[in-house]
Amino acid sequence: MTKQLLIIGFVWPEPDSSAAGSRMLQIIEQFQNQGYGIVFASAAKISDKTYNLNAINVETREIQLNDSTFDAFVAELNPDVVVFDRFMIEEQYGWRVAEYCPHALRILDTEDFHGLRKAREQALKANTELSVELLQNDTTKREIASIYRSDLSVMISEAEIDILRNQFRIDDSLLHYLPFLLDKITEENINHLPAFEERQHFMTIGNFLHPPNYDNVLYLKQTIWPLIKAKLPKAELHIYGAYESQQVTQLHNDKDGFLIKGFADNVNEVMQHYRVCLAPLRFGAGLKGKLIDAMQNGTPCMMSTIASEGMFGELEPNGFVIDDVKAFATNAVSLYTDASVWNTKQANGFKVINDRFNTFQFNEGFAEKVSNLRRTLKTHRENNFIGNMLQHQTLQSTKYLSKWIEEKNK
Repeated sequence: MTKQLLIIGFVWPEPDSSAAGSRMLQIIEQFQNQGYGIVFASAAKISDKTYNLNAINVETREIQLNDSTFDAFVAELNPDVVVFDRFMIEEQYGWRVAEYCPHALRILDTEDFHGLRKAREQALKANTELSVELLQNDTTKREIASIYRSDLSVMISEAEIDILRNQFRIDDSLLHYLPFLLDKITEENINHLPAFEERQHFMTIGNFLHPPNYDNVLYLKQTIWPLIKAKLPKAELHIYGAYESQQVTQLHNDKDGFLIKGFADNVNEVMQHYRVCLAPLRFGAGLKGKLIDAMQNGTPCMMSTIASEGMFGELEPNGFVIDDVKAFATNAVSLYTDASVWNTKQANGFKVINDRFNTFQFNEGFAEKVSNLRRTLKTHRENNFIGNMLQHQTLQSTKYLSKWIEEKNK
């Protein structure tokens, strides 16, 4: 009998719009390789950018928020494993899964540490350092409660695992490191990429609905790009991203070479035209998809410490990691104009992809983790008393609030 996985999505996957969409497809592939039949369900709206999951043999179901029809659906499906796409989904559906499928392994795919991102945003707005007080925000409290209620939380960044371990004392048994899972870059791949002399201009990319990306564009426009442009008057900065709004479009300025390009139909084709990717992110969490795309396409990066977090480990970065504005601009010019420096940084990127994110390094470990947890689930839950307590207390209020909303909506 085929093992059954239910994924409850915060949104329908859009791999061309965001790194989160690509990440979800990688998780789907992991479970398909383990022999699972997969149903993907979401209450979100389907858009013209939504990936066709049926084409990869994933069944899709539209579900509702605060609606008991989900209970009948999940009870009938009776999945062996349920993956919650971000903690907000676990809050909404976790108690229903626990009640109607008590023996299903519950996995939280965090995407990134939302509470950390929130804390950094608050620190930026207050012009202060990240503190324990800021880190212990309401989003963090909700997210860590969700981690405890889940049997396993999949983490994309080693840096975030360290924070959860050291700051919040979360046990290793509840966490599993599973970064971006990528194919190896071969010499043949590399030889087909445009060389230094065949590329021109700077670029950045990111879904504009994601606040760190919009802030990144504003920061470039107001602070960094004028310094680079002063030294490279013929250079341009091209900005790509899905869901551009009027406030993004109005930043376009031909005279300054600051050009809003909008949605990129094919990020690989686009990225290969450019010499340098700029990512001076001032807040955020997780791993940055734009850096992965840049490394895969041989485009060296200028990045902030936050942008680079969790990406390189002990390896050299595919560019420069700098937070000081003037030094960032100076090194961006050097990276853009010095072929020797550029080629070295490009080679670093290929090594990072192959040594840190090669999917074959992680497949077996994740499959074993899932299999072992399913086999020892009763003991695993008994050892997670805080999770049991939160399941009992917190979700009682969530459960009855949801039922009240459902009655109110009738």
